[in-house]
Amino acid sequence: MSTEATPKTADVTRPKAAPARLSLGKALLFVAAALVLLSVVREIVGLVAKPDQAAFNSITSSGQISAALAMAVPIGLAGLGGLWAERAGVVNIGLEGMMILGTFFGAWAGYQTSPWVGVLAGVLGGVVGGLVHAVATVTFGVDHIVSGVAINILALGTTTYLAKRWFGPLADEGGSPKQSPQVDDIPDFTVPWVSDRLEDLADKHWFVVSDVAGILGGLVTDVSALTVVAVALVVGTFFVLWKTSFGLRLRSCGENPTAAESLGVNVYLYKYAALAVSGGLAGLGGVFLALVSSHIYNEGQTGGRGYIGLAAMLFGNWRPGGLAMGAGLFGYSDALQLRGGGDTVHALVLLVAISLALFALWKAYRRSLVAAGVCAAVAALLLVWYLLTDTVDNVLVGATPYVVTLLVMALAAQRLRMPKANGKPYRRGQGK
Repeated sequence: MSTEATPKTADVTRPKAAPARLSLGKALLFVAAALVLLSVVREIVGLVAKPDQAAFNSITSSGQISAALAMAVPIGLAGLGGLWAERAGVVNIGLEGMMILGTFFGAWAGYQTSPWVGVLAGVLGGVVGGLVHAVATVTFGVDHIVSGVAINILALGTTTYLAKRWFGPLADEGGSPKQSPQVDDIPDFTVPWVSDRLEDLADKHWFVVSDVAGILGGLVTDVSALTVVAVALVVGTFFVLWKTSFGLRLRSCGENPTAAESLGVNVYLYKYAALAVSGGLAGLGGVFLALVSSHIYNEGQTGGRGYIGLAAMLFGNWRPGGLAMGAGLFGYSDALQLRGGGDTVHALVLLVAISLALFALWKAYRRSLVAAGVCAAVAALLLVWYLLTDTVDNVLVGATPYVVTLLVMALAAQRLRMPKANGKPYRRGQGK
């Protein structure tokens, strides 16, 4: 009898383990590390050296965080719309167009009646855009990207024409062919005692402690009612899609529609429902831009936020919690360039350089030497740029949100896992 050892095959046949999800403990550790990093950068650049400019310039002031929250909400709502669509298996590049419809019809109805009627009209405008996308992609099998781009072009052309017809004659009331008259405010609120105490603590400029106070202060000061609605929608999306039978069926349409059909799921109906919700959420994001951020409709005011919302969805790996973090990150970078200009964005250069250096160390520890080398080289270049300059040119300042979006997506793309049937054509009975 041979005494040779039988070759082991366990390692060959064992399936690969799925990537571990981000646990609550790891998420809190990540947030704590980010706070420490922000505090270090704040101390280095000395943004709060002048007390009279602290609230305006500090990268962790309550004003900065409040502005970041306002910038993050429309991005997050657009990303949430993309999540609903893609979880049902439909790529929705048309989010930008649906946001445009939301800005226009929200401002028009808000001016004619009341802001809350404007909110409803903007949402319905987005729903119409979503249903048009559903008819094209689900019913007629049009390529999802082609349909989405067509909706963006159609929405822009339609609103441009209607603005000339409806807002152009209202010049005496502040309207023009490219913008609407002023619309009444949607109520906001501040938690008085808490806001005041946090502001006092933030003014002491203590390491980490004052930064946390500034961040919390921004979350309880001048918060729009629509911001609360947006947060509720993020939480509600998680419970509907992951904790209900409706959500399970909808997600099955994005993973394996043929198997879902075999179990009695009306795949067409669920795709239509997902795209209607997707368009409504994007429309609500447009309403926020028109009625909260600027109080008017202005041509081109979406500024590509529909696409950035898609990037936030990808950053969050098609999950609401990660999407909210991505929207917050992109909103923060957008607020930095709007409030602080070149000086504050100059501080962002240092923040990105340190972050990339830490990421390079992590990649080196994981033996991803190529990625580590690239990150280290880019970090070194950014550090040299920071040391040799005092500010950032205005042209680059305006591009900050888009540069941050590209950088974050390049780093996050390695662990993405989209729904398996996302973007694939489906026809009833195709599995028979």
